[in-house]
Amino acid sequence: MSTLDSPVAGRVALVTGASGGIGSALAVRLARAGADLALTYTSHRDDAERAASSARDHGVRTLLLHGDLADPTVPGRWVQETGAEFGRLDIVVANAGTGRQLPWDEVDAGIWDTTMAVNARAPFLLAQAALPGMLDRNWGRILMVSSIAAITGGLVGPHYAASKAALHGVVHHLAPRVAGQGVTVNALAPALVGGTRILPTGPDAAELPAPIPAGRLGEPGEVADLAFAMLTNGYLTNKVITLDGGLLPR
Repeated sequence: MSTLDSPVAGRVALVTGASGGIGSALAVRLARAGADLALTYTSHRDDAERAASSARDHGVRTLLLHGDLADPTVPGRWVQETGAEFGRLDIVVANAGTGRQLPWDEVDAGIWDTTMAVNARAPFLLAQAALPGMLDRNWGRILMVSSIAAITGGLVGPHYAASKAALHGVVHHLAPRVAGQGVTVNALAPALVGGTRILPTGPDAAELPAPIPAGRLGEPGEVADLAFAMLTNGYLTNKVITLDGGLLPR
């Protein structure tokens, strides 16, 4: 698909967590298709700047935004600043997340609340702030990056699994209410993806953390490719799609 044929050419996308492996891969994928980008980070500024530089290599405009998603004022500010810079916001990918691995009996209230704030509250607030403009223009895409931990309970802990499961509820509430005005809302639930800070090992790791039928870890680019397909399909909405090397038969 050439940039001229791309349904996101000339659109503006906000991608959170652009300093991570999945976020940076998706930023480049969207840039290749002609979308201007607002890329966010909380830490690892150098990685976020590299993602922005790689996106600019494809001739698109980029805006780098910093903030802590545990702060409830940050999602709305990011949407406002993106609109002020580009004049619109068409695509929101809520990719940023936090996941400190802990056994269930060591998860205290502070860890629970921070995880829920970053992984569940912030994506909702992003959608809440971005949706009015999308509805006015009769076109929009919201994609929540979840995890199969939302379905299986996962390996990180109950705080992480619950926060990702909450995203599915947000999707199922919002999607049918905005679908008639050209806006889709979906979730992508990957698992065991190398090159990320949740799972920093590479795709050729000698020991896999689970018996993956595909026999290897996923790659950030594979997640980005599926995310891009979801963002460019206007008939796909209200769905949670897993990407896990065959772990879940669904």
